[in-house]
Amino acid sequence: MSRILLRAGRSPLDVLDATASIDYVPGGTFAGNIGNLMFSGAVHRILSTNDADVVSNAYLGERRGVTQAYLDRVNADFDHFVIPLANAFRPGFTDTLKRLTRTIEGLRIPATVVGVGVGGTVSSLAGECGTASGELKRLVRRFMDAVLDRSARVGVRGDQTRQFLRGLGYGDEHVQVIGCPSLFRYGANLRVSKPSARLTTDDPIAINITPSVEEMHECSARHASIYRRLVYIPQDIATLRVLLSGTNPKRFDPKMPTYTGHPFYRDNRMISFTDSPSWIAFMRTLRFCFGTRVHGNFAAIVAGTPAVVLVHDKRTLELVEYFDLPYRYAWEATHLDAADLYEDADFTRLNSGHADRFRTFLAFLRENGLETIFDPGKENPDYDRHLAAVPPVLPLRPKDGARRPAGPTEWIRRTLWRNTYRFSAAVPHMPRSVVGVVAFRIARKLLMRIDDKRDANLSPASRTATAGTA
Repeated sequence: MSRILLRAGRSPLDVLDATASIDYVPGGTFAGNIGNLMFSGAVHRILSTNDADVVSNAYLGERRGVTQAYLDRVNADFDHFVIPLANAFRPGFTDTLKRLTRTIEGLRIPATVVGVGVGGTVSSLAGECGTASGELKRLVRRFMDAVLDRSARVGVRGDQTRQFLRGLGYGDEHVQVIGCPSLFRYGANLRVSKPSARLTTDDPIAINITPSVEEMHECSARHASIYRRLVYIPQDIATLRVLLSGTNPKRFDPKMPTYTGHPFYRDNRMISFTDSPSWIAFMRTLRFCFGTRVHGNFAAIVAGTPAVVLVHDKRTLELVEYFDLPYRYAWEATHLDAADLYEDADFTRLNSGHADRFRTFLAFLRENGLETIFDPGKENPDYDRHLAAVPPVLPLRPKDGARRPAGPTEWIRRTLWRNTYRFSAAVPHMPRSVVGVVAFRIARKLLMRIDDKRDANLSPASRTATAGTA
């Protein structure tokens, strides 16, 4: 049996509540944005063949303090390191990319990058995407060289990234455009259709927002007043913490739904998730989704729900162009209406081109020595059965969700959850000390007592809330 180490915060098969997911490390088990759950969860499923063991690395390879002992353990215990990434070629990711590059340089096993892209701000739509300082370019070259020494080619998200890397000396013999793995979760079986010709104000719909895009303030407020069943699905960890604790961050934009005084919060029209299966299941209950978050809209597309992306930078533009996903520009948001977006959206090219894009993705993986559940004889129906058996995780909502009040008791509980997850089987390749094993056992017993006491005091509504609540 082959063993694959996957760059991911967690395994989709882990039993993990919202508190642990958010507080495991500063960025949570989703690196600060639950959109990362979409592509890491997809790759985990795709590579989980009937003779492979896929282990999520809890982002250990890019944290501070990676030692030679850790690298030796990875080299000894695993056959391949698979690295799903997002817009990693950006100034704000340089420290993490440096640490990840050093880890790759220390490996003697194959390493494959699945879907990396350039960064981009709103201004990138008016200029060159991928403009970078000399330091960032040197780092990207070092990263690319380290990966190419251990793989056939690097998988990139779109043509913008391909052009950026071509300017650094990497041609098509080094790079393959594959898009984002999120949309390949279920293989060639992707089809989006509109169940009705027109969207009504009573239809359940969702909006996703990038808080830095100011046009979304007016857009979201206007739609909330028109579409009574509209909900907002936040993706950033700061807003998820507001939903979890009911307390405000030190700084927030009063125009955006990132604090407890916003109408979306007061009216219980916010919902979010800390696992991708629950997120996708909820998207199946909706009629339409739109907004600036590309993976928030990918969650809808994977669920078969129509979605339109409001593009605000070239990093998202390259993805929607590759997948032929309907989009408009975010600066148009002040006069756009969801019903018009829905009516104008055409999914013909998305549907008709998916099979070819999927074949390109599979060919890229095979070129790099990776087998998938879509290969003959490698099917693994047990994976989905095990995933279905994982207890559902309560969604995060202002009311009747995975809500926990702030205070000393909650701080202790979160600390115990962090220790429990760190010492558990999520990272079996992590060396354990006697102290660590003892701490794990003590923490787990105390945690169970706290949870038992908390469950005894829960209201019936809180106990029965599900991810499908709209």
